[in-house]
Amino acid sequence: GSQKRSSSTPENPRPKRTLSSRSPYALFSPNSFSPSATPSQKYAARSGRGEVVASFGSIQDPSWSSRGGQGCTPKLFTSPEESLTKSYKFMFQKALDIREVLCWRIEELGAALRNHYGLEDFASALLPAQEPVTVLGQIGCDSNGKLNARSAVLEGDRERSSGGRVPLDLSELADFSLFPGQIVALEGTNSTGKRLVVSKLYEV
Repeated sequence: GSQKRSSSTPENPRPKRTLSSRSPYALFSPNSFSPSATPSQKYAARSGRGEVVASFGSIQDPSWSSRGGQGCTPKLFTSPEESLTKSYKFMFQKALDIREVLCWRIEELGAALRNHYGLEDFASALLPAQEPVTVLGQIGCDSNGKLNARSAVLEGDRERSSGGRVPLDLSELADFSLFPGQIVALEGTNSTGKRLVVSKLYEV
């Protein structure tokens, strides 16, 4: 006849995830592998406070003394207009000052790109152009995610593009490597004024 499964509850139930003694994983289980560790002492109750436990070199406890010469006076390396002459709070710059520095950086590197590649004057990245034009700006991302071929935008320079942003179509480039904030000069067409189809990339 057919054997029916017993429906009674066993007196000593075994856990379902108990490792067999023949299983090789039992040797590395927490019960068999972890040693009995004593609790660590508190940091305030440590012994040997201030004691040197390791040293490097043969000189121990060197003493320094002055030779009695004349004192030196520091001098500014650059002009006072380009140096800090008073207290300065780091990371407390005004947004307008940061923008001025970024615009100056784009213009400086744009001039270097124009001289190096022999480019003509840059055009606006926002105006529709049926013919290929060369624009200047820095690479940005249209979202908070990672920069990729679909999320790349160009933040134009202030003089010609008024700092406007235009999405980039990089499908015609054989290979490229971009990062956010990179100053580049791009050659391409912008037939609608809403997307720049890039055909050449000029980078520093």
